Amino acid sequence: MEVLLLKRSPRSGFIPGAWVFPGGTVDRADSDPGILPRIHGITPECAQERLSPGEFEPPALAFWVAALRETFEETGILLYRRGGGERPASSHQARAEALARSRLLAGEISFKDVLETLDVSLDAGALEYNGHWITPECEPRRYETRFFTAEVQGNAQVTPHEKEMVDALWLTPADALARNQEGTLPLVFPTLFTLEDLEPFLTPREALEYLRGKPVPRLLPKLERTEGGIGLHLAD
Repeated sequence: MEVLLLKRSPRSGFIPGAWVFPGGTVDRADSDPGILPRIHGITPECAQERLSPGEFEPPALAFWVAALRETFEETGILLYRRGGGERPASSHQARAEALARSRLLAGEISFKDVLETLDVSLDAGALEYNGHWITPECEPRRYETRFFTAEVQGNAQVTPHEKEMVDALWLTPADALARNQEGTLPLVFPTLFTLEDLEPFLTPREALEYLRGKPVPRLLPKLERTEGGIGLHLAD
């Protein structure tokens, strides 16, 4: 099993040069009721039950939409279902998908417009929720981030969004962790932790079965002094 990591632009205002998973901010449009008919595999009620037992903003299902939208924007990979519910035969970008992505990135159309233009539904059921992280309190920029895992086909073609990402790598979690130890693959703590969690699995199916329904605690790293300098640990 390999995972996809993207290298953030050195000009980025947050963790420049780090290797990360595709992702970004939940937009207001991600909770547009007009997207609901284009979502396959999970209901708003199931999404809320999976994330937390209470009401919160934005609606829980918006996190699934945002994860799929950001992956499409940053990599060109769109996880979708065609009419009748079947998955596409290939993950390579078709011309229509590439054009829709370009127009989405240019702000000419919305993600809902993309789905309607391509006449597809988001394969939200392909995502398994696997992480809930809070930026350490000492950071000037703080985020609350949800992580999801999904399987894509082996021939998936990745085209990084050049304004945000400068490179892309498919590699096993073990390789990523080894390169991080060598100092050649900078990783932030949540990415490192997620890779360690995925390392034992040989196939995506094994990893997804492990994550399905698994409790996802809210994790807040804290700084601590060590013999080697400053490190991070998870708060109790």
